[in-house]
Amino acid sequence: MNEPYYRRDLALVHHLGFGFHADMCAPGILALLEPVREREGLVLEVGCGSGLLTRHLVDAGHRVLATDASPAMLELARATVPDAFGIERLSLPGDPVPEADAVVSTGHALCYLPTVEAVEQALVALARALRPGGVFALDLEDLEWAAARVDAPTHARVGDDWAIISEYAVPAPDRFVREMTTFVRDDDRRWRRDDERHDNVMIDCARVPALLAAEGVEVEVRPSFGTEDLPVGLYAIVGGRRE
Repeated sequence: MNEPYYRRDLALVHHLGFGFHADMCAPGILALLEPVREREGLVLEVGCGSGLLTRHLVDAGHRVLATDASPAMLELARATVPDAFGIERLSLPGDPVPEADAVVSTGHALCYLPTVEAVEQALVALARALRPGGVFALDLEDLEWAAARVDAPTHARVGDDWAIISEYAVPAPDRFVREMTTFVRDDDRRWRRDDERHDNVMIDCARVPALLAAEGVEVEVRPSFGTEDLPVGLYAIVGGRRE
């Protein structure tokens, strides 16, 4: 099975060492979703990863269908949130999107698609799946993201039984590349190495409201979901479909 992004080791490192983004965004997203929780609506989470935001949503009383394109991430999510309504594979923009009362996503999941056109197709598919009165809340990497990181230095992090080294490149104004080497300690205490390259597509976020308005979903581009401070170039796309 083709797993271009987040194979076993990087998925685990992300789960163990990078949960801060989901933790930071959760309060703002939960506030936006309060009307959905009150009517016991279904929340579709796109790019759930290992279930870190999913855990916040379920603990707050939401009925969540968590989805991701990475089998390794889905395996972790099933362990992290065994009480979720559902955890399924969803590969956009081609797979059919189930109807839901809310669509949420953090970690710029749609920016992992191969082209701007694919990202826009995915946004349209998600908008069409949103029921009347539904909430739309996800984050995207704007062109500003790449521009702000043209000379980003190599970055390394070390945790208990894992380490990651990341190098960055901006080959075009609408592309941001991460080349990552991970080291994970096996049960026999030996280190295992893997390498992944992630090519992210940057979006002109100012174009998104008009794109979704054509599908009956009204959104605005915000600097955050709530009161959190998102990284430079990462924007929250927040709104919904009228009743």
